[in-house]
Amino acid sequence: MIFLHLFLTFFKIGAFTFGGGYAMLPLIQKEVVSLGWMENETVLNFIAVSESTPGPFAINMATYVGQAMGGTYGLWGNLLGAFCATLGVVLPSFIIILLVAKFFEKFKESRIVKGCMTGLKPAVIGLIGSAIVSNGITVFFPVGISLSVFASVEFISAAVIFVLALVLALKKAHPILIILLSAALGIAVGYLF
Repeated sequence: MIFLHLFLTFFKIGAFTFGGGYAMLPLIQKEVVSLGWMENETVLNFIAVSESTPGPFAINMATYVGQAMGGTYGLWGNLLGAFCATLGVVLPSFIIILLVAKFFEKFKESRIVKGCMTGLKPAVIGLIGSAIVSNGITVFFPVGISLSVFASVEFISAAVIFVLALVLALKKAHPILIILLSAALGIAVGYLF
């Protein structure tokens, strides 16, 4: 049944990913695409929506994927799919935080615990870097890497939006302004080309 599958898939993702939503992104993308639930481009669209809506990124992604997969069962399927996927991604963190809170004082000076935390930091950076590279390739080179891609409207518009967002971020512009301008440019490019 799809609802149990959604729960177990997102439970696994939530249980084995440290570092938050961006670290979960490669696993979410791999699982959703390899299970045939969505195409890679659809996942990228969900990422954009998840980033633009309030709330934690991984929870938004799980909710959107669950809702889409449960949709074949009507409105109640949408709701149940969203609930199962969201519960699956949240529950491992909730359990781990409860356990850590209970035993933190006892183990906070442990060399093993400190070693685990030190080892997890580079792994989290690697997962986030993997998400950036894989999604960057899909966004900037949707039909593969070739010289003709650099002259395409899609590449040029994506590059302009990326550079504008980067400049605004470096100038410490408010994130809402960056999101709104990027969305407006994306919509304009979508309608014009």
